[in-house]
Amino acid sequence: MPETLSINRLHQHRIWSNHRLLAAVQELSAEQLRQRFEIGQGSIWKTLTHLYAAEYVWLAALKGDVTPLTPGDQQGKLPGNQEGDNPIQTLSELEQRWRLLDKEWQGYLDALKDADLNRPINKVSSLSGQRSSTKCVDILLHVCTHAQYTTSQLINMLRQVGHTELPDVMLITMARTS
Repeated sequence: MPETLSINRLHQHRIWSNHRLLAAVQELSAEQLRQRFEIGQGSIWKTLTHLYAAEYVWLAALKGDVTPLTPGDQQGKLPGNQEGDNPIQTLSELEQRWRLLDKEWQGYLDALKDADLNRPINKVSSLSGQRSSTKCVDILLHVCTHAQYTTSQLINMLRQVGHTELPDVMLITMARTS
């Protein structure tokens, strides 16, 4: 089986899981979204925007932007911005941007060939300024494993705010319902 098929399936799962998370947080109050936790990015809201930002930045890097930035996650720590500055203000705005990002990801993944997987991708860290080169395949896998790790943290936060119907984000569930 071509490697790109497996990678595409993992990204299909990532996108599906993200939509399930967004559906799960719809019922939360603003206070619950921003409640402080000692895990993840510190709140459900910050964890969601971090997840979006990571997907945005890595796709931009895969497309050739060596210094990608996104509204949300790390932008507030860059010179000239207030700590915690987050241009994404509402859940509906986040959902809208994420849907557009999903389409960009799908376009990228649809064009991906096995020969592309070993191509080096250069990126400068927005935090340290350090430049690194990483194989395309490793970035594609990282985006998915990062999403799974972050999703687990978010589900734990949902449990702690008393959310009773936690989203089932298992790949096998997606496979059985698609």
